[in-house]
Amino acid sequence: MLPSRRDEIGIAQNDASAPTSRRVPTLVVAYEDPTPSDGHRDLAVEMPVNLVYGSVPYAVMMTTPSDLVDFAYGFSLTEGIVDAVDEIRSVEVEDGEGGLRLVVDLAPGRLREHLARKRAISGRTGCGVCGIDDLASLPRAEPRVHAAAQVGIGSVQRALLALGDAQVLNHATRAVHAAAWADLEGNLLAVREDVGRHNGLDKLIGALMRAGTDPRDGFVVITSRCSFEMVEKTATFGAAVLVAISAPTSLAIDRARLHDMTLCAIARSDTLTVFSGRDRLRLAAER
Repeated sequence: MLPSRRDEIGIAQNDASAPTSRRVPTLVVAYEDPTPSDGHRDLAVEMPVNLVYGSVPYAVMMTTPSDLVDFAYGFSLTEGIVDAVDEIRSVEVEDGEGGLRLVVDLAPGRLREHLARKRAISGRTGCGVCGIDDLASLPRAEPRVHAAAQVGIGSVQRALLALGDAQVLNHATRAVHAAAWADLEGNLLAVREDVGRHNGLDKLIGALMRAGTDPRDGFVVITSRCSFEMVEKTATFGAAVLVAISAPTSLAIDRARLHDMTLCAIARSDTLTVFSGRDRLRLAAER
């Protein structure tokens, strides 16, 4: 069970250990006017981050170097390394050769269990199943989803309208994904961004874990397509409602139904498509 304490999460904590964007010179050529013009563009920084447990390297992830402590917590939960926030004693961010190191200090019993497991993961920003041995090893969340209070479609619309302005790094780079947490009224309480959609969701979940957020008190919004891994990560945290701006995959819908989750996708400011769990939605918009 996640703790019940409530701390300030912060829309964007951004405890960056390195710059999150980099301005580079560009040459722009328009089709209508072949005269090139010099300019600049901000690009999202992507760098390798090595997660280390008990001095043993576990995975190298390609990530945006912000909110890395949140990332360590969320990754540890959604990878099945921990079950609760108090199983992580500390997280240290260190400089490493060619990147950063996240040194995670686990409680002794949990560390022993972790070291007894064997799983290889290659670094990724998009793939969520690298390193598994066979189809039976596809990630599958333990049942954590609760019977959350109903969410009105007006609340979903409110969260979607607010999300654009909350994506600070994406405004600068147009190259990162966001994962957000909204309360049942649609107010955004936390937003995390990353070049990898899985990483962004892990960062968000880590922030919510650290703040002791009750998964029944809101819903998750993601700006990416909704693959089955995004459903599994949300289910592992325990949230019952997931809203995606892009379309879901067939396996994502299957997993959402398996976990009794409400899955909404192709979410726009004026329309919403419900693929699973319609009963949790109040379909009359609040006025």
